[in-house]
Amino acid sequence: QVQLAESGGDSVQAGGSLKLSCVVSGSTPCNNGMNWYRQAPGKEREFISNIDITGRTNYAASVRGRFTLSQDNAKNTVYLQMNSLNSEDTAMYYCAAERLRGSDRCRWYWGQGTQVTVSS
Repeated sequence: QVQLAESGGDSVQAGGSLKLSCVVSGSTPCNNGMNWYRQAPGKEREFISNIDITGRTNYAASVRGRFTLSQDNAKNTVYLQMNSLNSEDTAMYYCAAERLRGSDRCRWYWGQGTQVTVSS
Protein backbone atom coordinates (compact mmCIF):
# COMPACT_ATOMS: atom_id res chain seq x y z
CA GLN A 1 0.00 0.00 0.00
CA VAL A 2 1.35 3.39 -0.98
CA GLN A 3 1.40 6.06 1.69
CA LEU A 4 2.53 9.65 1.56
CA ALA A 5 3.10 11.96 4.49
CA GLU A 6 3.82 15.67 4.20
CA SER A 7 5.33 17.72 6.99
CA GLY A 8 7.00 21.04 7.57
CA GLY A 9 4.06 23.40 7.17
CA ASP A 10 4.00 26.34 9.54
CA SER A 11 3.16 29.99 9.96
CA VAL A 12 5.89 32.39 8.87
CA GLN A 13 6.41 36.05 8.17
CA ALA A 14 6.59 37.34 4.62
CA GLY A 15 10.10 36.98 3.29
CA GLY A 16 10.72 33.90 5.36
CA SER A 17 11.47 30.32 4.38
CA LEU A 18 10.09 26.87 5.00
CA LYS A 19 11.13 23.39 3.97
CA LEU A 20 8.41 20.85 3.32
CA SER A 21 9.01 17.12 3.29
CA CYS A 22 7.10 14.30 1.65
CA VAL A 23 7.89 10.74 2.65
CA VAL A 24 6.63 8.01 0.34
CA SER A 25 6.38 4.34 1.16
CA GLY A 26 5.19 1.38 -0.84
CA SER A 27 5.37 0.23 -4.46
CA THR A 28 7.77 1.35 -7.18
CA PRO A 29 8.16 4.88 -8.57
CA CYS A 30 6.91 5.54 -12.10
CA ASN A 31 8.45 7.91 -14.60
CA ASN A 32 6.65 11.09 -13.55
CA GLY A 33 7.99 10.88 -10.03
CA MET A 34 6.45 13.27 -7.57
CA ASN A 35 4.49 16.50 -7.74
CA TRP A 36 3.72 19.25 -5.28
CA TYR A 37 0.44 21.10 -5.43
CA ARG A 38 -1.20 23.74 -3.32
CA GLN A 39 -4.72 24.93 -2.78
CA ALA A 40 -5.73 28.18 -1.16
CA PRO A 41 -9.22 28.73 0.24
CA GLY A 42 -11.67 29.48 -2.54
CA LYS A 43 -9.14 28.72 -5.25
CA GLU A 44 -8.45 25.77 -7.51
CA ARG A 45 -5.62 23.39 -6.83
CA GLU A 46 -2.41 24.63 -8.40
CA PHE A 47 0.50 22.56 -9.66
CA ILE A 48 3.76 24.02 -8.39
CA SER A 49 6.56 21.56 -9.01
CA ASN A 50 7.62 18.14 -10.24
CA ILE A 51 10.66 15.95 -9.87
CA ASP A 52 10.81 12.91 -12.11
CA ILE A 53 12.66 9.67 -11.49
CA THR A 54 15.77 10.97 -13.24
CA GLY A 55 15.84 13.93 -10.85
CA ARG A 56 14.81 16.47 -13.45
CA THR A 57 12.70 19.26 -11.96
CA ASN A 58 9.99 21.51 -13.27
CA TYR A 59 8.37 24.52 -11.60
CA ALA A 60 5.33 26.67 -12.10
CA ALA A 61 6.11 30.25 -13.00
CA SER A 62 4.62 31.45 -9.72
CA VAL A 63 7.34 29.72 -7.68
CA ARG A 64 10.28 29.41 -10.09
CA GLY A 65 13.40 30.92 -8.61
CA ARG A 66 12.01 30.82 -5.06
CA PHE A 67 11.18 27.14 -4.54
CA THR A 68 13.62 24.27 -4.97
CA LEU A 69 13.01 20.54 -5.05
CA SER A 70 15.45 17.93 -3.83
CA GLN A 71 15.22 14.28 -2.95
CA ASP A 72 16.85 11.73 -0.74
CA ASN A 73 16.24 8.36 -2.37
CA ALA A 74 17.61 6.48 0.62
CA LYS A 75 14.90 8.06 2.77
CA ASN A 76 12.20 7.98 0.06
CA THR A 77 11.74 11.66 0.73
CA VAL A 78 11.27 14.69 -1.48
CA TYR A 79 11.88 18.16 -0.07
CA LEU A 80 10.45 21.47 -1.18
CA GLN A 81 12.57 24.40 -0.04
CA MET A 82 10.48 27.56 -0.16
CA ASN A 83 12.19 30.94 0.07
CA SER A 84 11.00 34.54 -0.16
CA LEU A 85 7.53 33.54 0.89
CA ASN A 86 4.67 35.97 0.49
CA SER A 87 0.99 35.99 1.35
CA GLU A 88 0.11 34.50 -2.04
CA ASP A 89 1.92 31.32 -0.96
CA THR A 90 -0.57 30.72 1.85
CA ALA A 91 -2.25 27.41 1.07
CA MET A 92 -2.51 23.75 1.91
CA TYR A 93 0.39 21.99 0.23
CA TYR A 94 0.04 18.44 -1.07
CA CYS A 95 2.49 15.98 -2.53
CA ALA A 96 1.51 13.31 -5.00
CA ALA A 97 3.56 10.36 -6.18
CA GLU A 98 3.16 8.28 -9.31
CA ARG A 99 3.62 4.68 -8.30
CA LEU A 100 3.15 1.29 -9.81
CA ARG A 101 -0.21 -0.30 -9.12
CA GLY A 102 -0.24 -4.00 -9.76
CA SER A 103 2.29 -5.15 -12.32
CA ASP A 104 1.87 -2.78 -15.22
CA ARG A 105 -0.10 0.35 -14.35
CA CYS A 106 0.89 3.59 -12.75
CA ARG A 107 -1.37 5.83 -10.75
CA TRP A 108 -1.09 8.90 -8.59
CA TYR A 109 -1.26 8.71 -4.84
CA TRP A 110 -1.82 11.70 -2.58
CA GLY A 111 -0.86 12.84 0.87
CA GLN A 112 -3.10 14.60 3.37
CA GLY A 113 -1.46 17.99 3.05
CA THR A 114 0.44 20.40 5.25
CA GLN A 115 -0.64 23.99 5.90
CA VAL A 116 1.57 26.95 5.06
CA THR A 117 0.49 30.37 6.27
CA VAL A 118 2.44 33.50 5.39
CA SER A 119 1.64 36.72 7.22
CA SER A 120 2.65 40.17 6.07
